[in-house]
Amino acid sequence: MRKAAGRAVAIGASAVQIFTDNPTSWRRRPSLPEELAQFRQQLAAADIGPIAVHAPYLINLAGPERTFHDQSVAVLANELRVARAYGAAFVNVHIGSHRGAGVEAGVRRLTAGLVDVLERAWDSQPTGTDVVVVLENGSGGGFGLGASIEELVTIEGAIRDAGVPEARFGYCLDAAHLWGAGYAIDTAAGVDEVLADFDAAIGLGRLRMVHLNDSRSELGSRADRHEHVGGGRIGADGLARFLVHPGLGHVMYVLETPGMDEGYDAINLARATALAAGEPLAELPPEAFRLRSSRGRSAPPDPHGAKR
Repeated sequence: MRKAAGRAVAIGASAVQIFTDNPTSWRRRPSLPEELAQFRQQLAAADIGPIAVHAPYLINLAGPERTFHDQSVAVLANELRVARAYGAAFVNVHIGSHRGAGVEAGVRRLTAGLVDVLERAWDSQPTGTDVVVVLENGSGGGFGLGASIEELVTIEGAIRDAGVPEARFGYCLDAAHLWGAGYAIDTAAGVDEVLADFDAAIGLGRLRMVHLNDSRSELGSRADRHEHVGGGRIGADGLARFLVHPGLGHVMYVLETPGMDEGYDAINLARATALAAGEPLAELPPEAFRLRSSRGRSAPPDPHGAKR
């Protein structure tokens, strides 16, 4: 944790996304880490924020399996409680998969699960209702929900109809997931079209985060393989438009690009900053494309001049 804070400071990040525990395990640590206060102090001293917590990958509120669903509810409720202790503004979670049960059934399960999560979090920590659940769009693979704007609209309506206040949940658009789902965002015009559709259907004000990931996958492949900024099939033009779009001045940008352990978090952050400034990108070395995708913990400095 202190390493993550120190790295965020070192590379010049203005916001961070973290895991509070192992993202591939149901088991959560029974108490808060001893270094939490130092983590928060270090980020505050560098004026780094907001903080987002990425929920464990195992969580699937939309699935039909009862035991799996119950585990998902319990773990996500725990992440909300822990997130407040971290000073986090958001808990980002994948919308999940209906596992073949159908979109309608999946949306019902997702909605019921989210209501349950929020009730548990509020009951145990009523002063912690400032942490927002951020639902992340999917690429559409494996019966995944929320890969299209139309499905996001259905999800929005179902959750609102269940009585969940608008302030309690929002959305994250992952660029690589949009691309995998078939949205041609490799040009500024393509990005503008997608964001205009989202704005008309849901509202850009409901968008809290953007995962600024390039993609190794083919357009519409429903695959999710992240690539370095400007080094994939989306490319510089599309990603740059996300950074400078006039309707996104309020969102938090996060990088989930390959090679964090090899120092590519700093490189990708610098590349995102260059795109926001309208500068051309240098070519990446061949070895950069042999790195496996990782889930990033850094966000670019604000290209709009307003704190993310």
